[in-house]
Amino acid sequence: MTRATTRATTARATTRTAGLETDGDEVTILLSDALLAEGLADVRWLLHDALLAGARRLIVDLSRVQVLSSTAVASFLWAHRTCRARGGAVVLRGPNKRTEDLLLRTGLWRVMQMETPPRRTAA
Repeated sequence: MTRATTRATTARATTRTAGLETDGDEVTILLSDALLAEGLADVRWLLHDALLAGARRLIVDLSRVQVLSSTAVASFLWAHRTCRARGGAVVLRGPNKRTEDLLLRTGLWRVMQMETPPRRTAA
């Protein structure tokens, strides 16, 4: 297996795990505890690739994340600076109480937008 093939296979697995969704200049990244457990390198690459693709607004879906490290928040802040320069923002969707407390303690609730995920209606 060549280095390029390994990289392509890893990229496909990461995209499938993270659930990267693109809609024009808005990109949604679905994070999970499993992806974060592997380290932040994959998350940083997802953010980097989204920004290289020209995203102005990044939506990071945290609804499947129980524990968010301060280094992950630092990565979001890095992406936020780029989005802000383009007139956009980083939005944290569905943060749990622990993540909200982290953002409040650090004062980053003023910098990053938070939103609750849309509720699904029962059929």
